[in-house]
Amino acid sequence: MALLNADLHCHSVVSDGTLTPEALAARAAANGVELWSLTDHDEIGGQHRAAAAAKANGMRYLTGTEISVTFAGETVHIVGLGFDPDDRDMLQGLVATRGGRATRAREIAAGLAQAGVPDAYEGALRYVGNPDLISRTHFARFLIDAGVCSDMGDVFHRFLTPGRPGYVEHKWASLGEAIAWITRAGGMAVIAHPARYRFTANEEYALFLEFTTHGGRGVEVVTGSHTTAEYAQYADVAQEFGLAASRGSDFHSPEESRTDLGKLPYLPGQLTPVWEVLADRIL
Repeated sequence: MALLNADLHCHSVVSDGTLTPEALAARAAANGVELWSLTDHDEIGGQHRAAAAAKANGMRYLTGTEISVTFAGETVHIVGLGFDPDDRDMLQGLVATRGGRATRAREIAAGLAQAGVPDAYEGALRYVGNPDLISRTHFARFLIDAGVCSDMGDVFHRFLTPGRPGYVEHKWASLGEAIAWITRAGGMAVIAHPARYRFTANEEYALFLEFTTHGGRGVEVVTGSHTTAEYAQYADVAQEFGLAASRGSDFHSPEESRTDLGKLPYLPGQLTPVWEVLADRIL
């Protein structure tokens, strides 16, 4: 089961990706993906399209989303897998957590204007498939195409991280709320790309402890932003906390993403894959 080519983390135009769910499904299948999930940010509006596209391309499918939460002053992402995409409580919760994005975007644009980049809000909107989900990624694409920055790394270093002129903190859902939405809808909560967070060792331990206390059951071990050493590190964490292991590229765009769909190493064999636990939720 660990050798299954599963890709359970990617984004479409429904949030901040550049491809449609249908184009993502075709790309995943062409790259040998056997089990796929579309995990748009704080949004499940593309789930029925993605499931149909997976079936049309000969892949199995798990419903997915990636929910932003605030923990210890840091934004953490929780992937939900295998839930009912029509669950009313989850839909309402995601609407609420998306609500502050438009205000935040205006504040980001104001900060960029003070730094000498005018009309950034209107510029970012040109890259948005869903205006309710305007994000830093859309501003980054505008800044690159406008010639202000050379690439994504340059954008975030100069403008969109804490202490920079375009950074605006947002209050997301709590960890407990996000896990409750996912689990009550029949799914599994998974900590996304844990190596990306700027936690001390004690803060990271507290994150995993609270996550499991609230009913979280999985962690991304093999993901596009992890190194080989981090695969091993979070394999150990998965075993320590009794968590199932997930695998996903975090693919957003052919031009921007570090790892293509389906091109990651397999999960370490000693781990329990999330798809084994969610076997009855696979479409």
